[in-house]
Amino acid sequence: MPTGSDNKFKARQVTRPRDQVEQQLREAILDGHFGQGDKLPPETELAQQFGVSRPTVREALGALVSAGLIRKVPGVAGGSFVNSVTPDSLSQMLSESMDTIVRIGALDIAEITAVRRVLEIPAAQWAARNRSDADIAKMRSVIEQQKRTTIDDPDIPEYDLRFHTAIGYASGNRLLGAFIAAVHDATHPAQFLDVTSDVAKKTIRQHIAIVAAIESSEPEAAAAAMNEHLDYVLQYSLPNAS
Repeated sequence: MPTGSDNKFKARQVTRPRDQVEQQLREAILDGHFGQGDKLPPETELAQQFGVSRPTVREALGALVSAGLIRKVPGVAGGSFVNSVTPDSLSQMLSESMDTIVRIGALDIAEITAVRRVLEIPAAQWAARNRSDADIAKMRSVIEQQKRTTIDDPDIPEYDLRFHTAIGYASGNRLLGAFIAAVHDATHPAQFLDVTSDVAKKTIRQHIAIVAAIESSEPEAAAAAMNEHLDYVLQYSLPNAS
């Protein structure tokens, strides 16, 4: 682990001092000089190494926090720590980036569904090959929650997110799972669905069929069931949903 005596940083000619500090710290993290969980030097020490003020260092650290590279921990034993990348943290970072894109320019349900096909049909296939009993239990648990819900339940998009994310991670590819989770978290595809009692029941039956194919280790059947489900979601989406 790097120590406070490591004087790795030096001033560069850049437009703003804050940019100089942020860029060199970013490079040090990405190059592995600071590993996951490592504590960065204190603000006062960084200010001395860079030849800038503490507020400038603080601004640079704030930018790295926003980028998801570090976290600030308060208290005597606190400071700035390099984030550990887990499937959940990766999903959160991806989701935040996607959320910005979604807010800047509205996406329609057809675009979202097209991306879901690229991600979720292969995920269902891989899940049929790689799933564990715990993965199946997680999917079935969500389905049981969906069975008990009403069509006006505000948690419907959350249940949908949990179900499809469970399939993503069951694929055995954590990056694929993180992308699926991020797409659902940023866009909540279920919010576009014209949810009637019949549509809700049909959706649950489709979820059951997907899980059955995955549990039976039938990749092609799982892919077909997921494709049918996405067709149905697109067909019964609200007009002009975006």
